[in-house]
Amino acid sequence: MKKGLLITVEGTDGAGKSTQIDFINKYFKKEGRQPIFIREPGSTAIGEKIRDILLDKKYDNMSYITEMMLYAAARAQLVEEIIRPSLEKGQVVICDRFLDSSIAYQGYGRQLGDVVMEVNRHAIQGIIPDLTILLDIPVEISRNRMMKNGCDSDRIEAQSINFHDKVVRGYRELARKFPDRIKKIEGNRTVEEVSREIERYLDELG
Repeated sequence: MKKGLLITVEGTDGAGKSTQIDFINKYFKKEGRQPIFIREPGSTAIGEKIRDILLDKKYDNMSYITEMMLYAAARAQLVEEIIRPSLEKGQVVICDRFLDSSIAYQGYGRQLGDVVMEVNRHAIQGIIPDLTILLDIPVEISRNRMMKNGCDSDRIEAQSINFHDKVVRGYRELARKFPDRIKKIEGNRTVEEVSREIERYLDELG
């Protein structure tokens, strides 16, 4: 049986995650595998309910600790219900956001620091991605892409430029700390150029 793989894709909204997730999905299908796609928060009945709360602008008074705990709760359910069983069966799991999102958004963006990792240790059950693709683009470009696509901002997307700057800095710091796992890719290039770089990292997984 082939080894299960967890591939996560990170970055701010507008970085091009959906396009590159589609590319990764097709890559593994060409390899004869049938990847499972999931997103955070969500992809379970409980996770989707939590997602609705987290992203709803009417909860703009949500405390930062509450926000962090809700993301961790959705993640814990996702790991228990989908990720762990799938990896044990030797399947490829492609996840739109995972632990690094919480560290970037709540740890750096909300400035909660190490408590984010302490809480999430229970949620991830020791599961760390085999490869994390970080699509890195400046906040201004991210915002422009969102506006161009006519996307309505959710509660997190509607946060200040200063908040999103901290998130980007957080992601970059994570990439510096864990270069073997997190591959930072300049997202402000053509789709094809980004895909080719991702393909190289996928090839290295064997």
